Order: sequence, then structure tokens, then C-alpha cells
Amino acid sequence: MTAWRFLTAALLLAASAVAAAPGRPNIVLIVADDHGTDALGCYGNPAIRTPHLDALAAEGTRFTHAFCTTASCSPSRSVLLTGQHGHRNGMYGLQHDMHHFQSFAGVRSLPARLAAAGYRTARVGKFHVAPESVYAFQTVLSGGAANDPASLGRSPVEMAEHTRAFIADPDPRPFFLYFASDDPHRGNIVLPDGRPSFDTHPAPNPFGNRPGGYAGVETVRYDPADVRVPSFLPDAPETRAELAQYYEAVSRLDQGVGRLRRILHEAGRREDTLVIYLSDNGVAFPGAKTTLYDPGIRLPLIVRAPGHRRPGSTQKAMVTWADVTPTLLDVAGAPAGPGECDGRSFRAGLEGSPLEGWDEIHASHTLHEVTMYYPMRAIRTRRHKLIWNVAHPLPFPFALDLAQSPTWIGAERRGATYGPRAIAAFRQRPRLELYDLERDPDEIANLAGDPAHAALLRDLTARLREFQRTTRDPWLHKWDRE
Repeated sequence: MTAWRFLTAALLLAASAVAAAPGRPNIVLIVADDHGTDALGCYGNPAIRTPHLDALAAEGTRFTHAFCTTASCSPSRSVLLTGQHGHRNGMYGLQHDMHHFQSFAGVRSLPARLAAAGYRTARVGKFHVAPESVYAFQTVLSGGAANDPASLGRSPVEMAEHTRAFIADPDPRPFFLYFASDDPHRGNIVLPDGRPSFDTHPAPNPFGNRPGGYAGVETVRYDPADVRVPSFLPDAPETRAELAQYYEAVSRLDQGVGRLRRILHEAGRREDTLVIYLSDNGVAFPGAKTTLYDPGIRLPLIVRAPGHRRPGSTQKAMVTWADVTPTLLDVAGAPAGPGECDGRSFRAGLEGSPLEGWDEIHASHTLHEVTMYYPMRAIRTRRHKLIWNVAHPLPFPFALDLAQSPTWIGAERRGATYGPRAIAAFRQRPRLELYDLERDPDEIANLAGDPAHAALLRDLTARLREFQRTTRDPWLHKWDRE
């Protein structure tokens, strides 16, 4: 045998050994777009029909304190797929069109790491991160631009069918499937001149719903009178009409999750596959998306591990999307090295076992659209939250889909408040916001200037600055030089 043939045989043998290594499940990561805990049956909303996601929670673990680190699509997805905050990996804002943000070329992403560890990798649906060389998947099952009305990401059952051959492939290697829907993001309409727009006022935004429906999806419609209005939103006709559309998109997504799980079962992969469901950020209404208030960052996280021994369990540990990559690498037997990720593995808690020392999270938002410079950093404990608005002299900038929402337009026309918050306070924010979440879950009463909370403010500020230092935040110096 020549040296080359010997080397080739040795590499094939090594690859076979990696593929056959015990305890290496397939991994399916399902990422919704703008889905909060407000619209899931298993998170306490009896008005919405999400039977497949509820079943996933009943069989697995439902996390009660899971958070994205930034309520903006591309930056959040970059954190999810790298384990690094956006201010460290370079994805400061949206990737598409003129926004053009992208991660640094040297960043190592989850799909690249799993491929190096012997996994087959594929993605389907929304991508919305860059560059592709960093976020490389071996197989691309569908393309489509962000917020594209024609994207496959709006047809989740069809998305699931596109994964069938990949899942059923007899290749002995485990697989990683990234299943990213466009639902339930707000939907574009096409103007007469061909330009897309979110502006549907006075009609509610359709949230991707359309009269003809989608392949394989049973359209589930909702009466606006029956929806549950979250406490941060105004209970007004416009809000209820939009929530009804949002619910319909969530129910469509739920059916896609159901079809995907059925395909796993039919391929004999149900019991050797780890399934994770989460969202990139909260619902697309002002007060949630693009903010660091809880409606924007506190999100669903449902996990079903192979051979789950504690079905229907809940996990109270405070985790963030920075922890997802280190967790999945740990599950895959290829843990990240020290300092490579800003998060840490919560593998030990996947079945609901208590995790000690998971009582604090950090958040970091810099931009959404390229014109929306408004860096914010936050620390949240179980009871308190501190938000530092770095550029607080500026008015808070509005994302296009939020500024054009009938819910916001209606609130502005009616008066001075948007839900429980004054519109003036929403538009112009102070340097520091400190909230007692037990007494003030809507984050209205700012305690930053209260002498009785001065010691707490100093403590949280010091811990926030230390987080910035350890995650190499370029905005750290703004504490002293802004």
C-alpha cells in the first residue's frame, strides 16, 4: 500500500470512528423569527393553538428564563451561532441590503465547528448572517433573501419537506440541521412601483399570511376579540387585529415544526436527535423587538433530548443565546476551548436538573438598521435589571416595521401613552434605567436616581462593566469618555 493510500484509509477509518462515537446525537436547531413567549400554549396562553410545540414541551424541557442577548434578527442569530456577543463577533446590526453588517472573518461558527467534529450540516429557510465563509453549511436546502415575500421561510411545512432526504440519508455521521423560519415576522406588501413596504395602515400587517395559504398548512384564523394582549401593549382595536394576524403566523410555524418532527420519526431519527426550539427575538411590536426590555429578550426555549427521562420538566436557570453554541458543542463531544465563547454549556440542565449559579444574564444591542445607532448594554438578575443607554442624548430610533405598525400609529394618534409607558419616555430615554422586576414587571418605574437603590446601582454597574471587559466590548470606554 502506498503512503497516500495508507493515509487515505487511516483518515476514512478515523472519520468512521468519529461518526460511530457514542453519545453524539443528531441536532436540529429550530429558529423562529420574532416569536415571544406571549404566543405559545405551553407558556400559558390558552387563546393560541400551538399543539406541536406544546407536545415538544410535554416530551422535553421548557426553559422559563431564556433570553436572547439582542432583540434584533442578524445580531441575535450571530450570537446563537458563535457563542459570542455581537459586539465581539462583529455583527453589530442587520446583514441584508445597505445595512451590510457581518462577522469578522476569523470567527468560528457552530456549523463550521460541528463539521470539523464529523457532523453533516445543512440549513433551510432564513439565513440572515454573513459572511457565508464564516457561517458555512455543507448543504443549503433553500435560499431566499431576508423578509422576502417569496421565501420558502414563510412556508414551514414545505421547508420541512425539503429536509426529508437529508434526514433520511444513510450516512453514518450525525447531522446538524438549522431550520430557520421567516414566521412570525411582520410581512411585506409590494407597492405599485414594486418596492416592498411594511406600511399597511389602517389594515393590520399580515405577518406573512395570505389568502391562498401555504402548501400543507391548515390556516388557523383568530378573532381579535379572543387574543390576549400582553401588558406592555395598548389594548386597542389595532393591536388586537395585529395580534390575530401574528397568532395565525405562529400556528402556521407550529405546523411546520409538527411536520419536521414527523419526518424525523419516519426516518427512525426521533430517538437519536436533540431538538431545540427558540426564537431570535421577541414579537415585532414597539416595546419588544429592538429593545432590551423583557418582551424583546425573554423568549421561548424548548429542548427535547434523546431518551428524555423527565418529560414535561421545566428549567429555571437563566440562560442566553450566547450559551447555545457551547452547549451544542458539548453535546457533540467537541467543546469550545477556554475563552472562545462568551457563553457556557448548560448541557447538565437539558432534562430540567437544577443548575447552580445561573442567576444572571447580560445583553448587548448596538444597531438594528444601519441608521439606528443606539447602543445599549444590560445586566439582569432574577429581580433587577440595569440598562445603560450609551447614546442616551439621541432619541430612540424606530425600526421600519415597528414605526409603520398600525398599533404604534394608533397609539400616537390617540394620546400620550403606549400601553403603560409614556410615549415621550419611550422616545427619549435616560442614561441609566434600573428596574425592580418583581414589583414592576413592565419596567416603568426607573429607580436609577433613587438614593435608596444607590448601592444596588453601583454593584450592577460594576458587574456590567466587568462583563464588557471580559467580552472585549469596544463600547466599554464610553463609560468614561462619552
